[in-house]
Amino acid sequence: MPKIHILPENLTNKIAAGEIVERPASVVKELVENAIDAGATRVFIEAEESGRRAIRVSDDGEGMGPEDARLAFERHATSKLRAESDLDAIRTMGFRGEALPSIGSVARVRLVTAAGGKTIGTEVRIHGGRLVHCKEAATPAGTMVEVEELFYNTPARKKFLKSNATELAHIVHAVQQQALPHFGIHFRLTHNGHVLLDLPSVRDERERTAQVIPLWTGSLPRHACSR
Repeated sequence: MPKIHILPENLTNKIAAGEIVERPASVVKELVENAIDAGATRVFIEAEESGRRAIRVSDDGEGMGPEDARLAFERHATSKLRAESDLDAIRTMGFRGEALPSIGSVARVRLVTAAGGKTIGTEVRIHGGRLVHCKEAATPAGTMVEVEELFYNTPARKKFLKSNATELAHIVHAVQQQALPHFGIHFRLTHNGHVLLDLPSVRDERERTAQVIPLWTGSLPRHACSR
């Protein structure tokens, strides 16, 4: 019998996800970048139990139609790249089309989205890389991605997560890093219902720096890791 064989797709998806989804903060980074690329002026991030239980990222960007919403979870499906020549003119945060499929392969994910001007949007549910449903849903324009039970189907990877305080600190840092250069976007981060960061849009980098730097080395609020 040959020793070399082709791995099943569900296993390769989980392996590939490790390159992108190392911890809850990785999920936050990827989803916030997608929101920025969608032209959002408002990006709100909610985390529960330092992202272990749930992460939700909502934006008021351009949203997606039904077909795009479903395709978004296919590997290497992207609206940001069509030909090799496009690589020389990349202006987006991401372009490989791997973030959502990677996240979806190691979590329970719900995406609700609607393009501008639409009154009815689309809801897609993915559990461990498997499509549960894709249906119409009432939602405001923009996109909301909810990620629950990260690494529920890869317990060995869950074991390598650090303490709740450490994982939450990584999430805060990830949001601060995105907020600094994107001063025209309102970022808000809440944890277990408490606001940790609220950074309204400002006129320039100097004003955004004044918002972020005092928080950069500050300690997390006492209630941040409670509940």
